[in-house]
Amino acid sequence: MTGGPVDDAAVLSALFADSPQGLFVFDAEQKVTRYNPAGRGVRNLPAEEVVGHGVEEFAPGFEGGELRALIDEVLASGEPLRSRLVRGRSPSEPHRTLAVEVSLFPLRGPGDGVPGLVGVVEDVTERQAAADRLAVLSAVHATVGSTLEARTTADELVRALVPGFADVACVDLLDDGPDGAVRRTGPVPSAVPLRRVSSAPADARLSRKNGDSRPFPFLTPFTQALNDGQARLVPVSADASWLAADPDGFAPLLVEHVHSMIVAPLTARDSVLGLLTLYRDRPDPFEEADLDVARQAAATAAAHLDNANSYCREHTVAAALQRRLQPGVTPRLSAVETAHVYLPEGAGGGWFDVVPLSGTRVALVVGDVAGHGIEAAATMGQLRVALRTLALQDLETDELLTHLDEVAAQLTAAGAPTATTHVATCAITVYDPVSRQCTAIRAGHPAPVVVDPEGSPLTVDVPEGPPLGTGGGRAFTPAVFEVEPGSLLAHFTSGLLAAAGEDGAAARLHLEHVLAPAGRPLQELCDTAVYRMAPSPRDDAVLLLARTHALAPEQVADWTLPADPSVVGTARRLVGQQLAVWGLDEAVPTTELIVSELVTNAIRYGRGPVRLRLVRDRGRLLCEVTDTNSASPHLRHARASDEGGRGLFIVMRLSSHWGVRHGRRDKTIWSEQRLDGERPDATDLFDDVVDLADE
Repeated sequence: MTGGPVDDAAVLSALFADSPQGLFVFDAEQKVTRYNPAGRGVRNLPAEEVVGHGVEEFAPGFEGGELRALIDEVLASGEPLRSRLVRGRSPSEPHRTLAVEVSLFPLRGPGDGVPGLVGVVEDVTERQAAADRLAVLSAVHATVGSTLEARTTADELVRALVPGFADVACVDLLDDGPDGAVRRTGPVPSAVPLRRVSSAPADARLSRKNGDSRPFPFLTPFTQALNDGQARLVPVSADASWLAADPDGFAPLLVEHVHSMIVAPLTARDSVLGLLTLYRDRPDPFEEADLDVARQAAATAAAHLDNANSYCREHTVAAALQRRLQPGVTPRLSAVETAHVYLPEGAGGGWFDVVPLSGTRVALVVGDVAGHGIEAAATMGQLRVALRTLALQDLETDELLTHLDEVAAQLTAAGAPTATTHVATCAITVYDPVSRQCTAIRAGHPAPVVVDPEGSPLTVDVPEGPPLGTGGGRAFTPAVFEVEPGSLLAHFTSGLLAAAGEDGAAARLHLEHVLAPAGRPLQELCDTAVYRMAPSPRDDAVLLLARTHALAPEQVADWTLPADPSVVGTARRLVGQQLAVWGLDEAVPTTELIVSELVTNAIRYGRGPVRLRLVRDRGRLLCEVTDTNSASPHLRHARASDEGGRGLFIVMRLSSHWGVRHGRRDKTIWSEQRLDGERPDATDLFDDVVDLADE
């Protein structure tokens, strides 16, 4: 059977009567002339409230006249508009938010104008809600966890959730430990305090403010979530029984018209870290589908918070270890005045040291271990102790770094973890206040900045040696230069030069400019350098400043004697005369005996002329005897029948310190006596020598 042609009026009647979509016909004055009463937004509205009225009259919940503006656009252009998303309140259900896709099609009349248009409105609320939830989770994954800092992570979480998902969001973390960053496996006792670490918006009127730390009231959704680790969707109303646990504390919820909330525990590795709480006062309450979003957001944030807490604990331990392994109070020396600043922000392996050496010299050291954390701090401690030990052996600077490189290579071989192919970098400057000479050397480290007493930077070319631990047997080459008293020596790590927007050369020039007022107090210069250089918070920054001094000529006595046994008496006489000039008559017998033994050994076993030097410095007296034989003397215990062999033993017993310093073409045996304490009596020493021989 074949039917006749389909009547257009019947088609229109079917559409307007049965279509699930909202259909509207507007005239040129934007009044509704016909509509589909089955459309969700106008369902159950009387026809007289729609026909003959504009959109803003029967759908006032679509704020800002957005629908009217779209109709104006189509009427003016005559071009159709398709699938434009619009949000607003449902005309028939004012408590419900609608998301609709609007398509507008102009009606073509016989003239040039547009006599009206047809509007098709499709309810996409559920679909859009699902898309919005995915967008919220996408924002959480994209923005949360950009740093390893718990508060920043919490801030990122609440910002990702407000206002798109919740009207107010809060993060509270367990706070029953000294570091305020704890975790608990299993149920959390209700007496455990939680600290409010973040909330949004900033002006939210809640009972807790950021920084508050106290337990949540017992038997509330908060304690229940902490107890069983389950997220829950909770209606909020004046008759909710749990509000009675703290009426005053929960009063702001009712005052702010909060009607629903979600409490989700922050759980990582089966341990509870805290709570994420979300509140809504908008007309649409939370739904079960929103609970899944809150769970996933909480799980994502908890993983990052757990990483942040672990990093914080390790950072705290590493920073404490670093500080413990750094020098305590730097010694007061005649050679230099020092000050330093040490910022262990990156918990890496930056270190510094000021090592007093023989002959009133001093070694200024700054180094930086590759990597961060406890391992880097431990490696730094090993290298610092090794360097100080080697420096106290009076090794030449290049020999010192060669041995330190071997130590670093052994640390690598032993499995000490490093972030790069090298273990550390290091720069050393040895300053002699008598000659005013500096010997600078470096292993992959920035060269020191040198500023003269007038504030002008000095160009010093310190060859860059390989970083420590790289191997290859490459040599370290020192640079020797002379400075005036009052000059400034600045050693630093690369972290100090990490100012934004500056390369290494520009940052170095910047530091030279900052240190130009060389006459200012050193600690003030240190602080100013930190403020002006703006070192990176992700790396250690070390700055060691030293202002050089020179020993006055009257503090030093120096003689060159021929290699002849007859000059031993001359040496004793010269020493006695000089000590008399210094007013040290009590030290004459002891010092004469020390000098006699040292000069005798130099003449007997050395070569060439003998150089004798006395230095008076800060409550101590130094005797130095130099000869051109590079062989080191050895302390021996002579037998009672031996005629010699007791020289160095005598020197050792009469000295507070003694040792051997090797130069390029000579060696120096030195002895130090304290002038401000009890000294051995030279006249009684022979009895000790005889007693030792009898043993």
